Amino acid sequence: MYLDLKAIGQYIQEGRKAAGMTQAELGARLNVSSQSVSNWERGESLPDVALLPDLAVLLHSSVDALLQGGQGTGGYRRHVLVAQMQEALNSLHRIGELLGQDHFFYRTMIGALNERMNTQVEQAFADAHIFDVFTVELLLACIDGGDYVDPRDVEAHLPPSKARDFVIRSLQEHGIR
Repeated sequence: MYLDLKAIGQYIQEGRKAAGMTQAELGARLNVSSQSVSNWERGESLPDVALLPDLAVLLHSSVDALLQGGQGTGGYRRHVLVAQMQEALNSLHRIGELLGQDHFFYRTMIGALNERMNTQVEQAFADAHIFDVFTVELLLACIDGGDYVDPRDVEAHLPPSKARDFVIRSLQEHGIR
């Protein structure tokens, strides 16, 4: 495998900036100097192999994507966050607020979800526990679809529950630790 140090460096820099970190902050989180991060970003050196998993998590990436300068996906379709799934549910609720819950577009989306999931999605808009359960359902669908979900993100952003534990077990079954 050919490693393009310049592409890897650019990818690290873009990921760091997207994560809202300075070189010093990224270095501190990885226990390396800001000069080391600068060297990586200029394509003068590569991070130590032991740092790659943590660097990938910090940049919301995968080790494969890092080593391919953003061209790889680590075998995953994309990296999904709990916050994205929560935002998706909130966006659906917001559509109902904007268009009205009786609007055909909103009713069609809700009706299709209710039928497909054999449930009442709108319950999630009024009950925090049910909202978390629907977030878990979205995460499970993403995992089954080939997306990467970090177990630490699940633990950090969902309250302890059997549903959260089920997601973590599902990730383990998919080889994600």
